[in-house]
Amino acid sequence: MTQYKIPESVLVVIYTPAMNVLVMERTDKPEFWQSVTGSRNTPDEPLLQTAVREVAEETGIDAACGVLTDWQLRNVYEIYPVWRHRYAPGVTQNTEHVFGLCVPEGTAVTLAPREHLRYRWLPWREAADLCFSPSNTEAILLLPRYHQPEVMSAL
Repeated sequence: MTQYKIPESVLVVIYTPAMNVLVMERTDKPEFWQSVTGSRNTPDEPLLQTAVREVAEETGIDAACGVLTDWQLRNVYEIYPVWRHRYAPGVTQNTEHVFGLCVPEGTAVTLAPREHLRYRWLPWREAADLCFSPSNTEAILLLPRYHQPEVMSAL
């Protein structure tokens, strides 16, 4: 039996107190840069758990080292045709839930080699310009609204 991806996912913008954002280049689409993304494993997996798991899988970062925040943003978008085969027949849209994870400067990154080729920490505007996904670009551009310097200064 084929296991299809659940069309509900998280987007996690990982950033530092100085608002430098982690972006990663996809292995299956070189020159496609993005933040952490990933689908729920099961329909009832809590979104926070999905975010923590995806961050660990893709970057090796333990979300407990920083401050993970649900930005309460939802994006519904058409799944790119190149990736529709991962979903059940007829599924064409995904609902994405946006989170932010503020981590200390110098946080080590260990990429999942099957998913990403390389990574960069960039000032937030540069990171937004580099992303291929409009929803990822928009989320990064909203970072100043969600960044909480008084909470983050403890990192």
